[in-house]
Amino acid sequence: MVHGELWTVKELFVYPNEYIYWSVQIVMYPFMTGLVAGAFVLSSLYHVFGIKELKDIARFALVFSFALLFVAPVPIILHLQHPFRGINNLMTPHFTSAIAAFGIVFSTYGAIVASELWFLYRRHFVSIAQPLKDKQDKTLGEWIKFFIFCSLTLGVYDVSDESLKKDEKAIKVLAGLGIPVACFLHGYAGFIFGSVKANALWMTPLMPVIFIMSAIVSGIALCMLTYILTMEARKFLSKRKKATQLGHQTSEELQSAEVNVIRMTAKYLLLFLVFAISLELLDLVFRGYTATKSWDVLRSVIYGKDFTNIFILQYTIGNLIPFILFLLPNLTIRRAVLAVVLVMFGVFMMRWNVVVGGQAFSLSFAGYMHYHLPIIPHDWETLKEGFFGALAVFLAPFGLFWIITKIFPVFDVKESH
Repeated sequence: MVHGELWTVKELFVYPNEYIYWSVQIVMYPFMTGLVAGAFVLSSLYHVFGIKELKDIARFALVFSFALLFVAPVPIILHLQHPFRGINNLMTPHFTSAIAAFGIVFSTYGAIVASELWFLYRRHFVSIAQPLKDKQDKTLGEWIKFFIFCSLTLGVYDVSDESLKKDEKAIKVLAGLGIPVACFLHGYAGFIFGSVKANALWMTPLMPVIFIMSAIVSGIALCMLTYILTMEARKFLSKRKKATQLGHQTSEELQSAEVNVIRMTAKYLLLFLVFAISLELLDLVFRGYTATKSWDVLRSVIYGKDFTNIFILQYTIGNLIPFILFLLPNLTIRRAVLAVVLVMFGVFMMRWNVVVGGQAFSLSFAGYMHYHLPIIPHDWETLKEGFFGALAVFLAPFGLFWIITKIFPVFDVKESH
């Protein structure tokens, strides 16, 4: 059976070898890489531009970006018919193809994030490793903890003021360097689509810029949502008289800090949301104005077949409604949760409309193809390329984030600066 035949329904005149080859996992790929880039940009707003109101969520976003980094390539690996060949992308990177350049960009970005985390948490590593190093009778658990944190110090135990100032400078340089690399990491995903000359919907020079803006929007939204969920959990524990484990912060103090951080972050999310919506509408108007040869079939898809996906789900529910929710005065946590969930849904639908919508019409310009997402899996192919495969990819970073925070705590920790 040809790959894609399971979920493709054809209408009118479609070439025999045409199918919806790129499934939901290819939708998830730019969505997840976008979250990585957006989370890093949010953290850099504090480290590079010194916006102190974002200090708490900046550290949170950087650690979350690191967790997302491991999951970003997973959708492509699941989509490959020979997944073990996926490692070739990282082991043999080159610039002769756009997707092969991924190895260079991804490795560079990963090295920057890991280095920034190390400088940010070096003081924390020393504060744990040093007492354990001096302790004589260690338990097995303490030996494991000592081995982990001693390794993470890389043998650098100097936490003098002069040393910490050097760490601070290194963090600022890495954060500044990471912004263009993060944008390039996701911009190249848009570049891959925008450089496909055979597809009229994807072929636009605006595609990389649109991808970058929507990536920043979705990354900030996911960080806000995760931050709110984490703070709500901390407040719940605080109410259960476990404040001693939470730096003696009361539920009211946590509530105040949470609202201040979310309201400040929402302003930046709103700013990038305006840019993202403007670019997408500009691209739509440009296509209609130039009205190239393929415009007739594109118009039938945009204003006909995919009208609900584009104008109802993406623009109205995913863009317009959260835009209004953020503009209303006195933003509450509940309203913020609803808004960021809708924003993420809107960005996901944008990815869906680009990837699936771009394959919805035949190259004959006289037929259409419909994608039926496999919900109930009946074999390995429909499991990894279906709803549950996509859901697993989306949930994986949360589990990784929980594990990583055991090494890189996001609250109540002494930074290197």
